[in-house]
Amino acid sequence: MIRLFPVMVLAATVAVAVPVPASAAASAAPLAKVWPTPQQVTTRPGVVTVPRTVVEIVGRDTDPSALSVVDQVLRAAGASTIVKVSDLESARERANGGLVVFVGGPTESRATALALAALNLKGPEGLPHGGYVLAADRGVIALSGVDTAGTFYAAHSLRQFFASGKSAGFSVRDWPAAPLRGVIEGFYGAPWSHADRLAQLDFYGRTKQNMYVYSPKDDPYLRARWRDQYPPEQLALLSQLVARATANHIEFTYALSPGLSVCYSSDADKAALVTKFQSLWDIGVRSFGIPLDDISYTRWNCDADGAKFGTGGAAAGAAQSFLLNRVQQDFMATHPGVERLQMVPTEYYDLADSPYKTALRTQLDKAVIVEWTGVGVIAGQITEKQARQAKEVFGHDILIWDNYPVNDYITERLLLGPYIGREPGVAKFLTGITANPMVQAEASKIAEFTSGDFLWNPDKYDPDKSWLAAIADLAGPAAPALKVFAENNYSSLLARLETGKPDLDSPVLRPLISAFWAALEKKNPWDAAAKLDRYLAEMAANPDDLRRGMASNPKFLAEVGPWLDQVGLYGHAGRHAVKMLLAQLDGDGAKAWAERGEVVAALKKAQAIRVDTARGPRNPSTCTAVCVPFLNTALAMADHGFGLPGIRPQPTTSLGTHTDNVPERMVDGDPETFYWSSWYPSPGDAIGVDLGTARTVSHVDITMGKPTSPDDYIRDGVLEYSADGTTWTAVKTVTEPVLSADLPAEAQARFVRIRVVGTQPFWIVVREFTVSTPDTPKYTVTGTPAGTNLAAAADNNADSVYTAASAPVAGDALVVTAATAKPLGRVVVLAAAPGASADVQVADAAGEWHSIGRLEGGYAELPAGGVTTDRVRLLWTPGGAAPKIAEVIPVFAR
Repeated sequence: MIRLFPVMVLAATVAVAVPVPASAAASAAPLAKVWPTPQQVTTRPGVVTVPRTVVEIVGRDTDPSALSVVDQVLRAAGASTIVKVSDLESARERANGGLVVFVGGPTESRATALALAALNLKGPEGLPHGGYVLAADRGVIALSGVDTAGTFYAAHSLRQFFASGKSAGFSVRDWPAAPLRGVIEGFYGAPWSHADRLAQLDFYGRTKQNMYVYSPKDDPYLRARWRDQYPPEQLALLSQLVARATANHIEFTYALSPGLSVCYSSDADKAALVTKFQSLWDIGVRSFGIPLDDISYTRWNCDADGAKFGTGGAAAGAAQSFLLNRVQQDFMATHPGVERLQMVPTEYYDLADSPYKTALRTQLDKAVIVEWTGVGVIAGQITEKQARQAKEVFGHDILIWDNYPVNDYITERLLLGPYIGREPGVAKFLTGITANPMVQAEASKIAEFTSGDFLWNPDKYDPDKSWLAAIADLAGPAAPALKVFAENNYSSLLARLETGKPDLDSPVLRPLISAFWAALEKKNPWDAAAKLDRYLAEMAANPDDLRRGMASNPKFLAEVGPWLDQVGLYGHAGRHAVKMLLAQLDGDGAKAWAERGEVVAALKKAQAIRVDTARGPRNPSTCTAVCVPFLNTALAMADHGFGLPGIRPQPTTSLGTHTDNVPERMVDGDPETFYWSSWYPSPGDAIGVDLGTARTVSHVDITMGKPTSPDDYIRDGVLEYSADGTTWTAVKTVTEPVLSADLPAEAQARFVRIRVVGTQPFWIVVREFTVSTPDTPKYTVTGTPAGTNLAAAADNNADSVYTAASAPVAGDALVVTAATAKPLGRVVVLAAAPGASADVQVADAAGEWHSIGRLEGGYAELPAGGVTTDRVRLLWTPGGAAPKIAEVIPVFAR
């Protein structure tokens, strides 16, 4: 019947909508942007709307997943009744002048070809796997894939075109550039949950990715216990994943990693591997891999391998080829419908030829696909030339295992930037790319979206536009809030390697801060401050905005919660920092001091946040290399304005943190607090400070250990300094818990550290790590009431506090004595809390005290008239609150 139904009758049957000029169509229903970016899109006249009743023409073999998506699109656009028929005659009878939708390519439904012909469009024949033709025009929608995957992808393009419920007419001819496009769950640490994986597979389907490699390192039956069969309950979960992958047209690859214990020459181990694969075949797996990465190939797991293959890289390549060839022969070749076997070589990250690679190239069955990470474990760039060379040096088709956005090596960070650094032409020389994601499954979708977009159409890939589309896809109406969050968790090692720049994080905030510094230097910061404050306000509101806007995705919010809270706190701290500096510029020291307190409080909260990772509890790192340096620079500038040296050292360590004993505690000026490592150090580990900029440094004092852990100090190390973090100068060896060292005259240092040289069985406690410059003033503090950390009242550190144990009585006083008497210009008193009041006095040459004013609140700034003196005193007013003094600052005239 279909053969006898003329095309002109088809046109009359379906062409019922009144054509509208293209300009009118665009204004009535603009053509939506589709992701991944199609190869060819053409706008057609008219507007296609979805009526309440729609007729679908489907074939017996029409892909059910594609049909399900189409039905969802139609119902979301207004259809309440969808009538399914299998031929044009029935469609004409039931359409009644409405919309007719043809679903299915040449292998699914022959009727769709007539619809395309009526619209003067070529069919999908000849397109690569996954290619499709999609059109909407004059009462007709046609979806025709070169295969069922193509029809499924056409359905997901249709979903985006009709997101608003209607669309201008269009035609699409589309296909993927890379045959294999997807994700490999190959990170170390806690594997994704079953629910995570199901959600990921649905996400890959609707972003037109067609590969998922199951390779979680911590699945014991995949690696450590690879010979053992899965328990029935776990096999049932894998079966669910396979079924979900199949529904989404995804190649589910099961990647077994036997390298930790396999005997390559063993018949029993080969049989165990084949038996394991058969158990997965029985639940529907049709794609298999054997990763042999991150193992030793200089040590055999059995004596038989040494006897059979010898030693060295060539022997390892021969042994691996021997085993894989047997699997290829005994399993792959005996299972019709199986996909090509994949393997990850032990040398997986470079292009240098070697005896190992030569063995794979010459001995491994050519049917096997070799996985490669690029030039480096994390490759900043992958070029066409490198892809071609990889194929040549390995002698096999190459599938890239791309280590982005994986964060198992930097667990304190989220890597939410786009996929970059891969030349468009790499697809010509590869079978595909699989991206290795983060531990955080939902958050990984931003980068996964962009890598999928690149692989579909690399010639038209725009990372910035794709990134914004990914954010909109994940967050919907909350996209503006997610954008603020994501751009402050944007950078990665991939970006730094690709661009050669030290960091690209916070691309919106960074230039706003630079403009503010430049305007502040010119004493005209108001406009720049207003712009900066607006963005910082968005950051401060980000936790509430994003949690409210993405409440329907609690998994994402749970994954990113610590980082989200930190973004908010940095926003709050930043706003107060701007106000602090503006107040100081206006000469309002009291307001500047009050704002400084808010900055420090928010900063401490941000740095106290912890996230549990495979590497232990970590402080999340957001707005990396932007927020904390900005806040520290602002605090140092403010402190300099108060009369302090303005040095604000930041702790650095390669070690983890035990509980809440964070590195910041070794630079807080309080000897009772301390940084405590979470493990003992290895040679090469280091603990130190970053001064923010290179400056002349004269002296270093370090106190390690504590009364309850007296052995927790570095007993085999070296104290060294560097102006650039690359070239280091040794000062002295470190063997004792207390270190005091003079640096050479005019030594320039930004970084000062103790580097561990030898092994030791003890953890590390650092109570104080203090660096002095030649002009750092030295004071002695005496007085009452008794309390804790009396020296903090004049230690050049406004964050440390002398806290009296009681309210003052008559005669109590705090005395700050300088090394020598000098003309005194002014005295600044910074109180950590208001409540205690005092006469501020200076001593004359005869030792008599003279009042120059009063401390009544949290701040006092009093002129001293140039009197020559070496002493300043706070004579407390009896009663009131117990004094808490951050700093008494004698500002001597120059």
